[in-house]
Amino acid sequence: MAGSVKLSRIGQIAVNVRNAERAIAFYRDVLGMEFLFQVPRMGFFNCDGIRLMLAESESPEFDHPASIVYYGVEDIHATYNELSKSGVVFTSPPRRIATVGEIDLWMAFFKDVDDNTLGLMSESPKS
Repeated sequence: MAGSVKLSRIGQIAVNVRNAERAIAFYRDVLGMEFLFQVPRMGFFNCDGIRLMLAESESPEFDHPASIVYYGVEDIHATYNELSKSGVVFTSPPRRIATVGEIDLWMAFFKDVDDNTLGLMSESPKS
């Protein structure tokens, strides 16, 4: 292996948004995420120790949808039902993606207010 640097901890994930105020309201008020602080054109949230930054792009090369951020949840079906009641429109309902040993991996996908795809994921005992 070249070099001795080994990156492993995610410190922050950036999600591109078109309107920071609208995106902050969606992530805080609809998704119930822990809001940390806001500066002009950016908002920051705590995701169990990983910071999520919502930011309006400052230049054209950064003006594109984000990579998919997967939020781990205990009960994907209950979370899906609650978010659906809050107006979140899912592009797919929860479905089992894989079984690894004694664990079933479940996922469901939805869009935020800027058309970024977000995912829910849950691991549960094999059914």
